[in-house]
Amino acid sequence: MRPLLRVLLSAAAALLAACHHGPRVVPAPDTVAELAKARAQFRRGDFGGALVSFRRLSVELGPSQPEVADVRYHLAECYFQTGDHVQAAHEFRQVADQYATSEYAPLALLRAGDANLRLWRKPELDPSYGETALAIYQELAGRYPGTDAAARAQVHVQQLREQFSRKDYMNGMFYFRRRAFDSAIIYFKDVIATYPGTSSVPDALMRLVDSYRVIGYGDELKETCGHLRRYFPQTEGLDKSCPADSSTTTPS
Repeated sequence: MRPLLRVLLSAAAALLAACHHGPRVVPAPDTVAELAKARAQFRRGDFGGALVSFRRLSVELGPSQPEVADVRYHLAECYFQTGDHVQAAHEFRQVADQYATSEYAPLALLRAGDANLRLWRKPELDPSYGETALAIYQELAGRYPGTDAAARAQVHVQQLREQFSRKDYMNGMFYFRRRAFDSAIIYFKDVIATYPGTSSVPDALMRLVDSYRVIGYGDELKETCGHLRRYFPQTEGLDKSCPADSSTTTPS
């Protein structure tokens, strides 16, 4: 056989073989099976494995598929459970905003607030995460009133109010101990005006009494003692700070 003919026949055979096998077909992912696997991992507490599975599903599912809100919510929950609260807060926020009519939206807002609350580890320091958490809980009450998530958020709102009022009170005490009474008074008044009903209010009122007595603000002293006796008569040390026969006097 001539060399040229042999080359042509070999090329034709290779071409036929390629046409016979065709392009490699990659099977489509079985999202139903993958979702079942991810849910099983989540239920048994394998949050690291579930995170990988839900993250893959969030890419494979189209934005209009009904399971996507479920997947995105549980992805956020996996971040939360594995300690990545910054990413969890972001993902929960995305679920609440992008799937606002889904059953997951109220719970996602609640958990976005929870993630920010976890990030506020030291209330005496920067309160930014705490302020964000409070704003989210209040948004939840406005967007989804009457839901179980909104009711649960109110518990956290009260917790945050207590923490913020205590922070303001401690700021006031910082100035009080340094005898910077005008600055201390500003903080104590803020506790009373901004966080009524919190446990720091009686303490703030008592420190106002002490401040007014030292700097000789007689009218303010009378008013504050009267308020304490009317609304917080069981406050420890009240009889000593505001005795009935001398609580309205100031140093001569």
